[in-house]
Formats: sequence, structure tokens, C-alpha cells
Amino acid sequence: MDRRLNCGARRYLTGALLALSAVSALTGLVPLPAAAQGVSDASAADYPNKPVRYVVPFAAGGLTDIMARMVGHQLSEEWKKPIVVDNKPGGNANIGAEQVAKAPPDGYTWLAVTLTHASNVTLFPKLPFSMQKDLVPVARIASSPMVVVVPANSPIKSMKELAAAAQKSTLNAGSSGNGTPPHLTLALFESQTKTNLTHVPYKGGAPSMTDLIGGQIDVVFSNFPESLAYVKAGKLRALAVTTRERHPLLPDVPTVAEAGYPDLIVENWTGLMMPAGTPRPIVDKVAHSVARMLGSDAVRGRIVTAGFTPAAQGGTPFADYFSGEVTRWARLIEEKRIRVE
Repeated sequence: MDRRLNCGARRYLTGALLALSAVSALTGLVPLPAAAQGVSDASAADYPNKPVRYVVPFAAGGLTDIMARMVGHQLSEEWKKPIVVDNKPGGNANIGAEQVAKAPPDGYTWLAVTLTHASNVTLFPKLPFSMQKDLVPVARIASSPMVVVVPANSPIKSMKELAAAAQKSTLNAGSSGNGTPPHLTLALFESQTKTNLTHVPYKGGAPSMTDLIGGQIDVVFSNFPESLAYVKAGKLRALAVTTRERHPLLPDVPTVAEAGYPDLIVENWTGLMMPAGTPRPIVDKVAHSVARMLGSDAVRGRIVTAGFTPAAQGGTPFADYFSGEVTRWARLIEEKRIRVE
């Protein structure tokens, strides 16, 4: 870059490059295809012309709900049409997913998906719908690390010490439930360290945090937003985050690779799917709108503040990523014989 550029110009170019890279990550093509420029196809030219239902298969207030509402708000403002978030928790996120899988493929019913849906393919082999056949990936939106936390007064101060303690005696490890991302991360740690912790499943992340702070359990492989405030307040000690880079909200906490466990990378991601058969121009239009949103400095800032990292990805790349997640967690679920009630 020309050194004569002033700071304002530098900031402008940086923002433009971020927006371009977000769109490129979704399409792999520059310039954008017609679907993103004002599609001539009749199915997308006036889309949306009525409210969109955005199904979140989890309770309100959780990390998936937060991101869905952020996306819905931004795209509602862009399109001048309501995007209504509809929380449909239950069945380990399968109830809401089934509703969308069986909805008309007209682009007016969306599903918020997460790592949970990838693992559900193996955990629930007899579902009345298929995540990979009855739904089409539109965009991966953001990801969030797991953070390994122990009570503030715990003698365990590192991942190596955690593994050593687990090899010497039985540790109680909480999670937000059987088969959830925290449980899967715990199982992955056990597999890699050849340890066996006593798994204590809770009905959600909040009660596991309460018992961890109170000393009733020894460790939680926690969803990042659920434990962040307690780490910041000094009530919990963070041993590591499960991403390749340190998180800006916990810059002093090492990554699992830095802590000696480079294969313990886990991202609890969130994305968007629609019913299979939705017209491709509509899928593309939504994907590119999400990409533009993620290219905004203001939106990216809000995402990071909420504990996420923008992860723009759509179309074939997102489908490939989802399939890879299904395969990865299927191996672990079968190895550890993980079952859900």
C-alpha cells in the first residue's frame, strides 16, 4: 500500500477488502454472480415479498439465538421485510430442524444450524428426516470456541495438569447434556489423553456453571459465551480455548495447541439452511446478503463482542464443511459409545 495514503484511506481500503473477502469466501467468484446483483430469475427478483420465518431449534438467549437474531435484524433492514425468529427447542435441536426440512421449499423458512446438527446425524440414526438430503446449506455464519474451565480455587492450572489429574484420580466433568458440543469436546479430550472423566450431564450450560463455581464438579468444556463472564469476574479459571488462535476477549488464555493438544480444535459454529429444493437463485441471494453483512465492520464488531468469530462460508464449501463435521464426530461418537436419552 502507498505510504502516502492517509489513515482514513487506509481504513476505507481495509473495510473494502474485508467485505470483498467475506463475499469471496462464500462464492469463490469475483465479481458476484447475477443472483447477488439483482437477479433476473423470477423466483428471486422480488424475494422476499413476505415475512421470512427463521427457526432456531434452541431456547431464546443462547448463542445460536443471538446470532440468528443479529442476522435477521440486519437482513430485515436491508430487504425491508420482516424476518421473524421462531424458537422451537426440544429433541436435541431435531424438532425445529424437522419442521424446516418438511416446509415448502420456497425460501421463506430458514433453519439455524450448529455443530449439534452434524453430530445428530450419528446420535439419531432413525430421524424422520435427513439433515443432508432434506436441507440445503446456505451459509456458515460464525463460530465460537469451547473454553476449558475449572473453579478459580482449583489446583489445576493448565491442560497438562488437567490430564495428569484425570490419570491419577476420577474427575467430575459437567456438560450441557449428552451429545452436546461440550460433551463431545470432553470425549475428544478423553480420547486424546487416554483418560476417563465422570461425565455429569446438565439440562443446559447455566446449571453446569453454577455447580462448577460451587465446586460440585471439577471441570467443564464450556461453550465460550456461557463461561466468559465468570472467567472475566475471576470465578472460573480458563485453561485453554479450543481454536487455532487466541480469542480477543481472553487474550491471555492459551489455545489448546499452545497447551500441548493441537488436535483438540473444536468450533461450535452456527449457520443457515433451507429446505432442499429451494430455488438456487434464492439460496444464492441469501448467501450473498449474509456475506455482505459479515463484511461490515460494525457487524463484525458486534459478532466478536458476543463471543463469536465471523466465518463466512456458503454453497459447496459449507456443504463440504458440514459433511466433514458429520464424519469427524461420527468416529468419536462410535468410539466413545455416546448415547442420548
